[in-house]
Amino acid sequence: MHHARQHAETRTRERRHRLAHEAARLMAEGGIRDFHQAKLKAADRLGIHDDASLPRNREIEDALREYQRLFVGEAHTLGVRRRREAALRALEFFNGFSPRLVGPVLEGTSDSNAPVQLHVHSDDPEAVARFLEENRMPAESRTRRLRLDRERSLDAPVWLFSAEELSFDLTVLPLDALRQAPLSGIDERPMRRASATQLRQMLAEEEIAGYETGMQG
Repeated sequence: MHHARQHAETRTRERRHRLAHEAARLMAEGGIRDFHQAKLKAADRLGIHDDASLPRNREIEDALREYQRLFVGEAHTLGVRRRREAALRALEFFNGFSPRLVGPVLEGTSDSNAPVQLHVHSDDPEAVARFLEENRMPAESRTRRLRLDRERSLDAPVWLFSAEELSFDLTVLPLDALRQAPLSGIDERPMRRASATQLRQMLAEEEIAGYETGMQG
């Protein structure tokens, strides 16, 4: 009995692993952005339909990071670095709005189409619109529904613009969101985010790691 249960658990684990990697491949090659959509498509392709075998979004994200490292290699690493350096300049530019970098550029899973996603903070959302206008930055306006915590949601103003041949995606949040980031659509936990200081540190550490790898090579 115990052996049968162990065997079933092992099989479920293997299926989750296969599904996570297939979903990651679909996201990397097929340009699918939505984890849920990639998961269902992968399940369909592999003919696996039991819920227990469906991987968590974080498992897919880890598999995506691994896929990009193995199959896209240096081009991916350089692309992420370019976006992070541009993000740092954007964080400095929007300094008056306590900006934070979030999303695939921070996580290291961004592809060549992924925008640089920033959260800016102000209790006057129009202040960001005025700032963009004063700096002659044409931007497209949207809204995005975010969950601030388990109880509260918010339709936040979003500004999309281009700079340095990259797309930027700016979400305007109230100042009290600085205390705790909105919940991630990936795992329902507060989003990981980085200030200019944290991102500068991250880039410096990457440079040292890259230099050491080069020395070993």
